[in-house]
Amino acid sequence: MYIIVGASSFIGVYTADEFVKQGCEIIVTGRNNKFKEHYDKLGVKYVNLDLTNEADFEQLPQHGVDGVILLSGLLPANVDVNLDVDENAADYFRINTIGTINVLEYCRKNGVKRVISNCSYADVRGAWGKKVITEEEPRDFLYKGDHAVYVFSKNAANDTMEYYNQQHGMKNAWFRFPPVYGVGPHDSLFINGVLKKSGLKIFIDNASECKDICIFGDPNLSRDVVYVKDVAHAFFLAIKSENTYGLYNMTSGRGVTLQEQAEVISELWAPSPEKKSKITYKPEVKNNTPSYLFSMEKAKRDFGFVPAYADFRVMMTDYKNDLDANRYQELFHYVK
Repeated sequence: MYIIVGASSFIGVYTADEFVKQGCEIIVTGRNNKFKEHYDKLGVKYVNLDLTNEADFEQLPQHGVDGVILLSGLLPANVDVNLDVDENAADYFRINTIGTINVLEYCRKNGVKRVISNCSYADVRGAWGKKVITEEEPRDFLYKGDHAVYVFSKNAANDTMEYYNQQHGMKNAWFRFPPVYGVGPHDSLFINGVLKKSGLKIFIDNASECKDICIFGDPNLSRDVVYVKDVAHAFFLAIKSENTYGLYNMTSGRGVTLQEQAEVISELWAPSPEKKSKITYKPEVKNNTPSYLFSMEKAKRDFGFVPAYADFRVMMTDYKNDLDANRYQELFHYVK
């Protein structure tokens, strides 16, 4: 049996579905009762659990648990805090770091040998645009901005997972994601406390309405992205493998340029073949995120992970099919 902590999250929902599809017995946790209804329909036990409350973990089984997927946490994209006037550093450590320790303590006390969680891809931001980034890349992150303390809290959580590996004989691991695409709640996100429509959502909306899709900065700027269904399958493969240990880049293994994103989206979301968005350019407007590409060779070596949706057109075709089928609309209130 496996426990998925944070199954009311975007990645958590897909991961739970993947484990069910693979025939696994699972228990899931979350903090939103609309997800309980979703899991009741699947025949999956749902537990309301606050990651920061040690007593809540008493609801979980004390025997027969083979591993835990930990996807619950606090992310800047979900926080309406403007750092120019307020501060929420303590929240990140309370939820992401102490919450992880609570999970690890539950596992230690009950003989569970593996937790697989995640880290921030911004922990190596200094290497973006310079090389293909492997798991051996030293940390190099920013000490300001709305992602800074999030990175600190995740680094502390991951270092504590390694402490439990060495001190208590566990085999914990954590995934480093670039942006994860898929139907979910991310059509808008908070940037330093201000809710803004995501770039992907802007492209899709403009293509659907046959409006121009405008690329800021260099159209050949290339970034790594990964599809949520690949991520979910990677969690299944990793928790089943005895070789899984430590940090893994969890990516598509290839970059996609802004030009390719615009071309694919303008075609797939066009109202008709004759009505397709024109792609325009504003090279003078700086794009705030540089190119980056992560190596996924370690995941391939240790648990045979090969992404099925590495090609951006394949990824977006499946994404659109899910949107058109209203997949998870009742959970995430995704508006097309």
